[in-house]
Amino acid sequence: MVSDIADLNDLAVTELVRGVIARDKGAVARALNLVEDRRVESRRKLRVLLEALPEKRARVIGVTGPPGAGKSTLLGALKQRLREREVTTAIVAVDPSSVRSGGALLGDRARMHADPDDDGLFVRSLATGGELGGLSADVPAGVELLGATYDVVLVETTGVGQNEIDVSHVVDLVALVVQPGSGDTLQFLKSGVMEIPDVLIVNKSDQGALATRALADLQGALGQLGVTVPALPTSATTGEGVHELVDLLLTVSPRDDAEGRSVALAWNLFTRRYGSFGVDRLGGKKSVKALLQQWAGVPGRRRAERLSDAFERAWHHESG
Repeated sequence: MVSDIADLNDLAVTELVRGVIARDKGAVARALNLVEDRRVESRRKLRVLLEALPEKRARVIGVTGPPGAGKSTLLGALKQRLREREVTTAIVAVDPSSVRSGGALLGDRARMHADPDDDGLFVRSLATGGELGGLSADVPAGVELLGATYDVVLVETTGVGQNEIDVSHVVDLVALVVQPGSGDTLQFLKSGVMEIPDVLIVNKSDQGALATRALADLQGALGQLGVTVPALPTSATTGEGVHELVDLLLTVSPRDDAEGRSVALAWNLFTRRYGSFGVDRLGGKKSVKALLQQWAGVPGRRRAERLSDAFERAWHHESG
């Protein structure tokens, strides 16, 4: 793989590829800096870097839920159990953006201690950049990069809501975390969030009867939708249910097919950037969907890049 980019005479990128494959934390951090860098040259280097990396090896798990549900604390407990099993783990915590810098505020990462001497663990925050979907446009590239070298990638979103279900297009499976007594069930039903989880978690189970009631309410809500989803109580504080949750996350089969997720991700990334104007330039929705289907097996983010290339060619042809 590394030899594929040697012809570009870009030794920095070549070394970066080697470092990412070796899970060198400095190299992985520099590669993720490219993910967030908007400069044209950085975009070019990132594309070369991602194409030179091995294909995805990781199981990518999205962890979503309302603020205050204890997602970050639970992730901290999960990564500890995963590392005890010698599962290499990367965590992408999607943070709100700083108004001044546009960068991540690092609140989620601050709550997850990462041992600097543990080469099998990497934690990084990515800014939302004002995106509504709970994920920034950089997350697919970051997940692709980390997924090439770690066994498990955990993606924590900023929350849930009417528009915040994009996580399902980027990951292999989604774990929805709720807390007892929050009254979230009705809101989830209204927002459509209940249609996406592969695993349902009632965190803070040490609250006893409240947690039992919350679990029953959510299972009932899913039953009304005709959906069967494994559900279990956990407590990041006491450790209750965390080992069982790790077993579940590593073995449960996703409800959605990978091809459908890939097509949806490519469509969302392309239309987010170019809108209906870009779709029309490529011949309309049917033509774009046909192109996406031609690239079966190609990761969604790369399909979006190919659509962008096609758009740029069409644009320059008409302009010329």
